[in-house]
Amino acid sequence: MRDNQVHIHKHEVRGKNLVFSILLNLLITIAQIVGGIISGSLALISDALHNFSDVLSLVFSLVAHKLSRRKASIDHTFGYKRAELIAAFINAITLIVVALFLIYEASARLFHPEPIKSGLVIWLALLGIVVNGGSVLLLKKDSEHNLNMKSAYLHLLTDMMASVAVLVGGMLMKFYGWFWVDSVMTLLIALYLIYVSYDLIKSATKMLMLFTPEHIDIKEIVREVHKIIGVNKLHHIHVWHLNDEELHLEAHLDCSEDIKMSEFNILLEKVEIVLFEKFHINHINIQPEFKKEDPKDFIVQD
Repeated sequence: MRDNQVHIHKHEVRGKNLVFSILLNLLITIAQIVGGIISGSLALISDALHNFSDVLSLVFSLVAHKLSRRKASIDHTFGYKRAELIAAFINAITLIVVALFLIYEASARLFHPEPIKSGLVIWLALLGIVVNGGSVLLLKKDSEHNLNMKSAYLHLLTDMMASVAVLVGGMLMKFYGWFWVDSVMTLLIALYLIYVSYDLIKSATKMLMLFTPEHIDIKEIVREVHKIIGVNKLHHIHVWHLNDEELHLEAHLDCSEDIKMSEFNILLEKVEIVLFEKFHINHINIQPEFKKEDPKDFIVQD
């Protein structure tokens, strides 16, 4: 059995951007909690709680990012490369927990609105937009290449939008005296949190469960590999994501002739090129066979 790795360019995720985002969100969290208590705005306090969940999730993302860069060892042969998937999953769960809490609080206050100091709400919402907007820009590029960073990015993006909603609510309360808007905005923020968290949980769960990636067609892999001269049958196939950067395949390759290992190496290189160029699979583990009796057949998907 030969374990071979096809190297690909990796996007270098910048952990320092997470540090800046943590500091910025800690600042706005403290400001909004104090402002929410003084003004009596539930929407502002809910935005502060969301920001606090951002701080926790960003700290978790930073720790996971650092862990994922540790080298493999005898006791941890894959290193900590799946730490970021766990962080992404937990971050998405925390978003939903926060959303449910906000729905509960807003529903209780919706039919019994209380007077709110709208001026303070407006200024703190503006501060939230600026701070979270800056954090979103810091993480946007990294979020396109890393699920963990995407979870942190979504936390910040939704919080920026929440601040926009709080700002609109503050304006309506200031100029029209519609204090019930505070609860409505809180409900809208919460529902949006649940909406954006769903896809993230779905993606992280599939990777953690080692499901075959959605863009991978196992039967198409078999068809392409079977076109290579010297291949009889590719079977016992498993394809999974170790993390965002590494897509693994392991399988048994039944050769059409009883060849030497040096000849199999040449055949294997052809297989690796096809799998990498057509399916972007960059970690390949193939077991060679020749007319081996096996009760199992063809494809096993994980």
